[in-house]
Amino acid sequence: PEFKTEVRRCAEHITNELASIGLEATLHDTIGHPMVVATDDSAGPDAPRVLYYGHYDVQPVEPLEEWKYPPFDGAVVDGPRGKRFVARGAADDKGQLMTFVEAIRAWKQVHVSLPIRVVILLEGEEESGSESLVPFLIEHKDELKADTCIVCDTGMWDENTPAITSRLRGLVYIEATLHGPAHDLHSGSYGGAVVNPANALAKILGQLHDDDGRIQIEGFYDDVEEVSTEQVAQWNSLGDADALTLESSGAKATFGEKGYSTLERLWSRPTCDINGLLAGYTGKGAKTVIGAKATAKISCRLVANQKPEQIEKALFAFLESRTPAGCHWDLKSFGTAPAIAVPVESPWLAAASDALTSVFPNPAVLIGTGGSIPVVGEFQEILGVDTVMVGFSLDDDLIHAPNEKFEVSCFHRGILSQAAILEAYANITP
Repeated sequence: PEFKTEVRRCAEHITNELASIGLEATLHDTIGHPMVVATDDSAGPDAPRVLYYGHYDVQPVEPLEEWKYPPFDGAVVDGPRGKRFVARGAADDKGQLMTFVEAIRAWKQVHVSLPIRVVILLEGEEESGSESLVPFLIEHKDELKADTCIVCDTGMWDENTPAITSRLRGLVYIEATLHGPAHDLHSGSYGGAVVNPANALAKILGQLHDDDGRIQIEGFYDDVEEVSTEQVAQWNSLGDADALTLESSGAKATFGEKGYSTLERLWSRPTCDINGLLAGYTGKGAKTVIGAKATAKISCRLVANQKPEQIEKALFAFLESRTPAGCHWDLKSFGTAPAIAVPVESPWLAAASDALTSVFPNPAVLIGTGGSIPVVGEFQEILGVDTVMVGFSLDDDLIHAPNEKFEVSCFHRGILSQAAILEAYANITP
């Protein structure tokens, strides 16, 4: 919240950029951060209308001391693949959304008018729950009406192999605080005589998974469907996913639910992870204290058919059933999002795939992703439009981490790809 003014400056900046290339651009105030909408319907009523989505907000930068360059100054530096942008939001999602903005700018400079009708929606709350999104979509449903949608917030298989994402995992995110004593206690005077919330929370969290990596929340897997052997074989034929995962993460070994490959775990299996822990004394040096409370931030990544609200209730029940005597919970929901599987038998997807293949050395492939993009589901439900998820980031772009980057080559190929998609979509009859 302390950066609300800066977020608005960013919204104003991109609104002005869109207006500068001849689009009808408007900044809409909401209950949260502004929405930006830009349109160009000059291609005429019979031309296809395409909704482009991106988000201009970003994740926090902490830990700031790990950045090699100031995260909001932006730097273009040398890397193993050539030049790269380094900045918060370089790949998620400012650099990516600029691929279609620059493609539209270039097309209009060369041809004056676009071959299709376009409507651009940029939000400023994607990284903080999208509180304003659903009310805005409902209110502006007619203005945002389109034949298909392009979301540019995903990645490629590798730098020479473009990808269209057809599967997204959903999300449940909670904060669980276990309260014990009325106040912090001296560990010598009270240790062993009263419940230590940090000890108790650690024990409870350790029960989330069994030794094979299966999640122990009751009913967690009830609606999970096994992916076909043919689909798994296609995924595993893409290349050495283990090597790519280790290279991009810096980890020394892969890990996860027993009996599944890395790509199966990432694209078709649900997860439950601890995203943050806070308890007792966390400053420098020693302080022998039993804290009055202990907190964990926990997220579940869900797959198609799992119901986020049911999973959240089951997670709450898992914790509450293990409440130590004399303790109580404060359980907060940070929101839920369903998993998404988009239709792959679509002329829009096929045309986008051909366009990508025309730009890159290797043909486009269909992939899944472990991340969540809730707006895809909202577009389906509220606007009645399916999404083609085309992105140009790489696994090693350090999204959400210090020194986030975006390869200049990916940016340039992304612009060319978006221009090729413009041309391809002009030949589709809605």
